[in-house]
Amino acid sequence: MRIPVEIRRITPEQTYVLRHAVLWPDKPLDYVKVENDAAGHHFGAFCGQELVSVISLFVEEKQARFRKFATAPEWQKQGIGSQLLQRVIEEARQLGASALWCDARQDAAAFYRRFGMTGEEPVFYKGDIPYQRMSVGL
Repeated sequence: MRIPVEIRRITPEQTYVLRHAVLWPDKPLDYVKVENDAAGHHFGAFCGQELVSVISLFVEEKQARFRKFATAPEWQKQGIGSQLLQRVIEEARQLGASALWCDARQDAAAFYRRFGMTGEEPVFYKGDIPYQRMSVGL
């Protein structure tokens, strides 16, 4: 059974608590803010009134990038992040992007491959966490 999820636009500020708790809990809150958050398109997945997943999309010319994709641990592996990413892919297309990319944590690479994304070399690190750029044509 698919969990009823409502995906809607949110403000950058609404993303910060979940970004921080899921992605970088050991860093200060300011660490999860993106320098151009004001220029982004931010989306949240809500179960009832609870914000359970967030993602931020940035489009420059024909290139779209998503950043700070975070789902609360207790809501992971239930299809919510997949629904949210699908919405962002559709939004990127509507905004005229011909490609979408992200810097993915390597432990999430299999998830992104399900959306047709492929990894590029080299692997790089943020702190001690390995990342890989992943992309897909739209």
